[in-house]
Amino acid sequence: MANNKQKIRLTAEQETLLITLYAKANACPDVLMADKKSQEILAQIDYDFSQLKVPIGTSLTVCIRARKIDETVQASLASHPGSGVIYLGCGLDSRCTRIKHEDVEWYDLDMPEVIELRRNFFEESSDYHMIPCSVTDLIWTESIADKNPIGLIIAEGLTMYLSEAQVKSLVLKLKACFPGSLLVFDAYSKLTARRVKDHPSLRKTGAKIQWGIDDPKSIENWAEGIHLQEEWFFTQSKAIDQLAFRYQLIFKITGLFMTAKRAHRILIYEL
Repeated sequence: MANNKQKIRLTAEQETLLITLYAKANACPDVLMADKKSQEILAQIDYDFSQLKVPIGTSLTVCIRARKIDETVQASLASHPGSGVIYLGCGLDSRCTRIKHEDVEWYDLDMPEVIELRRNFFEESSDYHMIPCSVTDLIWTESIADKNPIGLIIAEGLTMYLSEAQVKSLVLKLKACFPGSLLVFDAYSKLTARRVKDHPSLRKTGAKIQWGIDDPKSIENWAEGIHLQEEWFFTQSKAIDQLAFRYQLIFKITGLFMTAKRAHRILIYEL
C-alpha cells in the first residue's frame, strides 16, 4: 500500500510547530480544547512524534494557551464585527476552523515551506488567506494594510524565537500598519529564555530561544500609543480545576510565586 502521508522537511525553528500540533492533537484533554482537525492532520504526517518527547506539562500549557487565545479571538470578533484577523507563525494550527469567522478576513502567515505543507490540509477561500513569508520580512504587511481593517493580530509560540530587535521592529510595523488593533502573543521571562534550551523537545529540534521579557510594560516605551491591556498567567485558567489533581496542585503552587507565573504568560497590547 502506498504511503500517502506528508513528509516533513522543516528548519529547526519550523519543526517546533510539530510540538504544538502533537500537544493539541494527542495530549490535550477535552476539558481544555477538543481539536479534531489537529488529530486529522497528525494522522497524515510521516513523522515519528515520539522522538519529540513532549512532556505532559508542556502539552497542558500549549492547550491552555490555545484556549485563552481562542477566547480572545472570539471576544474580539464579537466586539468588533467585520474586523480582520492576522495569525503570525500559524504553523499547522487549526484556529481558522475552530473559530467561526464569517464575513471576516482571516490571514494565516508563516514561512513558505510551512505554508506549502499547510496547503495539504487547509484551503483558501474568499475570506481565508495564507501568506508564505517570513514574519520578519515586513513587506508582507503591504498585502494586507489597504484591505479591510484588522482588529486582532496573533503570534502564538513565535516571539521567543526572534531577537528583541526583531520583535521591536515587528511591533512598530504592526502599529503603523494596523493602528487600533490588538496584539496577542505569549512570552517567556528572561530567565526562562535562558533555561528552556534544556527542554527535551527543543533539544531534539535544535531550535534556539532568543528573547524573553520580564516587565511587559517596557514595550509601551517603544512608541507612543502602545498600551498593555493584560498580562495573563496560565494559572488563571478556569479549566485547571478540571485537570487531574496532581496538575491542579502544580498550577496552584506555581500561582503563588510571581517569578514562576511570569516564566511563560500571554500578553495583550493595544496598538
